[in-house]
This record gives sequence, structure tokens and C-alpha cells, in this order.
Amino acid sequence: MITHRSYKVPNSIIGARVALAFVAAGLLVAGSGALAAVGVALTVIAIAMDALDGIVARRMGLASKLGGVLDVTADRIVEHVYWITFAVAQRIPLWIPLVIVTRSFLVDAVRGLALVQGKTAFGDSTMARSALTRFLTGSRAMRALYGVAKLGAFVLIGALIALDGSLRGSGYAALEVAAWVSALTTDALCVVRGVPVIADARAYLATEPRAAASAR
Repeated sequence: MITHRSYKVPNSIIGARVALAFVAAGLLVAGSGALAAVGVALTVIAIAMDALDGIVARRMGLASKLGGVLDVTADRIVEHVYWITFAVAQRIPLWIPLVIVTRSFLVDAVRGLALVQGKTAFGDSTMARSALTRFLTGSRAMRALYGVAKLGAFVLIGALIALDGSLRGSGYAALEVAAWVSALTTDALCVVRGVPVIADARAYLATEPRAAASAR
């Protein structure tokens, strides 16, 4: 039997993922060496847990709109924590987290409006109105691709911090290039996946005044 307490299982996984991201960020900011290496390891775990809460919720029959909102919110927090951390550590330019944060606010504002009208970001009641939007934002292939891109960027940039001072020459230069390419790729994917969501939002913006008038 599903109880209120049962829902705490996937939600606890979401909370643990966010907590791990903050701990990892603190270790990465602390400097190079062993602490940063532990931060990289925690990063891998935190990103891998992104799929775990959803798997648990589905297998236990606990999938819900609240769970979906919490999952997306956790994704945003974790993502922003790492990008801001890397910018503070001066491993990436400031414009990268600024682009990602701006895109997140726009997309989540639109999703909030759609949620009021009974639509969710993913699932059977998805707000996506086109096949392209559903593919870019909800398909397993694109979500996996974006997850792998984020993991690659975070691990590579974290490795730069951990190895600073202990690796020099062509090896470190190659790692810097790989980290830079990975960061740009992830940033581009973030924007590409957000644009169609914002475009689809025109329908919800158009119906909002009528909905408000009906409520009065």
C-alpha cells in the first residue's frame, strides 16, 4: 500500500543529490589535490543520482506532479551550483553560467504558467506542443545526451582543479581543451533544449487572460 511516507523515498534521493552537489562544490573551491578529487567523485555520484529518483518513483508507483517539479528544481540547483562554482574558481568565463541561469529562469517561468493550467514539464500531461519539443526536452535520448554532457563538463573542469600544479605540459593543455569544448557543448545543448519550450509557451500565454477572466 502506498502511504504518505512512501513518497519520502524518491524525494529523499532528490534532497541527497542536492546536498552532495553543495559538498562537492565546497571541496572544489577549497583548492587542488585530494579534496578536489573527492569533489569530482561526489560530482559523478550526484549526476548519476539524477536518474535514480525517477526510477525508484516509477517502480514503486509513486510518480507524481510534485515529484516531477521537485526533480526539475533539483536539476536546476545542482546545475547552477556547479557552473557558478567553476566561474568563481575562474575555470570558465562568467557568461557561461549567466546564459544557463537566464535560460533556466525563462523556461521555469513558462513551465510554472503551464502547471497552473494542468500541464507538466514531462509525462502524459506534458506542456510540449510539438514533436520537436517533446524530443528535445522529454526523450530519453536527449535527456541522456544532456546528462552525459553535463557529467563530462563537470568532471573535466573538476579534474583541472584537482590536477592544478601536478600536471603540466601537453597533457594539461589537452585536458583544458577537452573541458572547454565540453562546457561549450553543454551550454549549447542547454539553450537548444530551452528555445522550443519558450516557443511553445505562446499558447499558454494566449489562454492565460481568458482563464483569468473566467475566474472573475
